[in-house]
Amino acid sequence: MKIRNYLFWALSLVCTVTACGQRYKNHNHDNSDKMDTSVIKNRTVKEAIDAFQSSDVPKWLSLFSDDAVLLDDGKPRDFKKFSTKAIQIEKFTSIDKVEDNGTSVYGHFHSDVWGDFKAYFKFQFNEAGKITKLEIGQANY
Repeated sequence: MKIRNYLFWALSLVCTVTACGQRYKNHNHDNSDKMDTSVIKNRTVKEAIDAFQSSDVPKWLSLFSDDAVLLDDGKPRDFKKFSTKAIQIEKFTSIDKVEDNGTSVYGHFHSDVWGDFKAYFKFQFNEAGKITKLEIGQANY
C-alpha cells in the first residue's frame, strides 16, 4: 500500500509538472525573431528571413514580385496565404548553412502545425532584384 501511495504521488507530480510546462495556443516565438541572421550575406534574402522571423507581412511582401511563385516540397502553394498565415506560426529556430551565393537557407524550423524539423528556403530573383520564386521544404543534411 505504501508503494502504491508513492507511485500515485510521483505520477501526479510528473503529470502536474508536464501540464504546467505546456502551452498550446497563443504562444509566441520570442527567441526565434532575435536569431542571428548575419550569416546570410545576400541582403534581400537576409531582409526576407528577418521579416519572416518577426512576422512582418508588409516587409516580407515588399521583397517579392507581384507574380511570385511558392513551391512547398516541389508542389505549388498559395503564396499569399503562406505570407499571411504561415508567417504567423512558423519560424526558423537556427540557421545551419547558407548556400548558392546566399540564396538558399537551411536550418531547424518550428511550425505550430507540423512541429520541429529541418527546412530550406531557396530564393530566385528577377532583374529588378525582387524575389520571383520561393522554394521551401524539409531538408536532409
